[in-house]
Amino acid sequence: MPEAATFPTRKDEAWRYSDTDALASLDLGTFDDWSDIDVPAGETRREIVTIAEPDDGTKLRRLRVKIGEGARFELFGVIAAAQLGRVELVVHLERGAHFEMGGITVGGRDTTREFVSHVVHAHPEATSNQTVRAVHWGQGTGNFLGRIDVVRDAQKTDAAQDFKGLLLEKGASVNAVPQLEIFADDVQCAHGATVGQLDENARFYMAARGLSPELSRRLLVQAFLGDAMAGLDDEDEAERLLRIALDKLDAHL
Repeated sequence: MPEAATFPTRKDEAWRYSDTDALASLDLGTFDDWSDIDVPAGETRREIVTIAEPDDGTKLRRLRVKIGEGARFELFGVIAAAQLGRVELVVHLERGAHFEMGGITVGGRDTTREFVSHVVHAHPEATSNQTVRAVHWGQGTGNFLGRIDVVRDAQKTDAAQDFKGLLLEKGASVNAVPQLEIFADDVQCAHGATVGQLDENARFYMAARGLSPELSRRLLVQAFLGDAMAGLDDEDEAERLLRIALDKLDAHL
């Protein structure tokens, strides 16, 4: 008999830092529903994902993406709501394809917001770039789990991940888990992860010029989050996404 379906636990690598207890609010029958995106060769597609409506439940977006030869797929997203907000991607790149991702998580209380990606460089000369910024306070948690696989024949791969977390209060946490599995020998693969607090020297400098502590903090966070939208060439859309994140911060100030 087939094994009965169950929700994942923290023993599952992709859910190590997640709030798996929050999954109980979901319908197990629809938990494994994925949206499939196929970008034809030579074309470009952009997907904007936001989890922003007030909600104390669980919100999942799960995407499987195939990027054709010489095609480009961009995903930009903000997770600013839900007890557990999670965007999960599996991306498969053909020769010369490009994947660009910019993600932001913000939140407090005891919420968990996370991006989880698995990028497979299956053919030569493909590129990928992922930039995630997390700002959390209270008991909030922000996560980025990013796995990159480069198969043996995927020479000339260029793949990068960049994660930075900002903790506004003690008790908040962020977690970054970069995973690289590389079987080709002519590749460039890089990842970076840092976690810190607001620059007190910058806050003092701004306060000395008459800016309130609240405005100083907002401006510093805005600059920090802006990195995640640097690859988005639509300024209006980038501003809208930043506003979603900053509105959550404003509600906390």
